Amino acid sequence: MVIASLSAPLHAAYEPDLEQAVIVLEGMGFRVRRAPLLEAGRHHWWSAATPAEIAREFNALLRDPEVRAIIAHDGGQTALGYLDLIDVEAIAADPKPILGYSDISLLHLVLYARTGLVGFHADLATPGLGGAWQTAPAARRAELEKLYSALLTSPEPIGALPASPSWECWRPGRAEGLLVGGVINRIVLMQATRYALPLEWFDGAVLFWEETGGLASYVWSYLQVLRHSGVLDRIAGMVVGVPHAIDGLGAPDVSPTLREIVLDVLGDRDIPVLGNVEFGHAGPNLPMPVGIRVALDAQQRTLSLLEPVVRATPLG
Repeated sequence: MVIASLSAPLHAAYEPDLEQAVIVLEGMGFRVRRAPLLEAGRHHWWSAATPAEIAREFNALLRDPEVRAIIAHDGGQTALGYLDLIDVEAIAADPKPILGYSDISLLHLVLYARTGLVGFHADLATPGLGGAWQTAPAARRAELEKLYSALLTSPEPIGALPASPSWECWRPGRAEGLLVGGVINRIVLMQATRYALPLEWFDGAVLFWEETGGLASYVWSYLQVLRHSGVLDRIAGMVVGVPHAIDGLGAPDVSPTLREIVLDVLGDRDIPVLGNVEFGHAGPNLPMPVGIRVALDAQQRTLSLLEPVVRATPLG
C-alpha cells in the first residue's frame, strides 16, 4: 500500500500523524511506503505539487504492479486540476482500491464513472488513521482495523457495517442498490463536468453524502441542485454522514437541523433516509465503497454491503 499526496501538501507539523498512520496500516498486515511527493514542506500554492506532477506520480502508482492500494494522506483542493490526466487504461488493466474522502471524493466518482473502479470513501492517512483513530476508544479502533483489513483483502461480502447509537432513522423504509456518493459539494461539482455520472446510474441507487464547513444554507442549496438535476427522483435511498463544522446548522430560530433540511428538499419522495452515520470529516470513518451493492433499512438502522469490494490479492 502506498500513501500519496493526491491533493493537499504535508505540513511538517503533521509528520508525526503520518508516521502513526504507517504504524496503523502495518499493524493491519500491509506493506507500506510513501510516494515521493509526500514530503513535508513541499507545496505548490495550496497543493502538494502542480496538477501535472500529481497526475504523473498517481499514474506511475496505477501502473506499478507492486502497488495494490493507494491511500491519500489528506484531502484538499487539487483533484479537479488533473481529472483529465489520469491513465484510465492503467486502472482498467489493473484495478486497485483508492482510499480517502473530502477532495478524494472526486476521484472515486470520476473513476467509477469512467472505469467502474470501486473507490473507498474512507479515512485519509494523516487526519484519519494518524489522527482521529488515535483518539477513538480502543474497542472502536479495533473494530475499524478489522473492518478495513477485511474489506481490502476478503473475497466475501462484509455484510452489515457496525452501527452505533448515533444512527438515526429520518424516514423509514428499505432499499437495495448501488452505493454512490461522497462529499456533497464534490458531487455537485463533478456533475457540472464532462465526467458527470449519467443520470441513469442513479436509478435505484443508495446516495450517501456528508459535508464539512460552509453554511447550513449551502447544504440546502446543494440538495436543491440534486433535485433540479433529477438525481433525487431516481435514487432509492439516502444515507447522510455526521455533519462537521457547518455554521448555523440547527441554530435556534435561525436555521433548521440537517434532518429538517434533508426532508424539506426531499418533499414527498418516499425513500428511506438513514442519518448521522459515521463517515466523512467528523471521523473516524466507516468505509463507504462507491459502486458496491448495499441493503439499507432505515427503520432498523442497518446498512449492509452485499458484495465483496476487492479481489483476494495481497496488498503492498
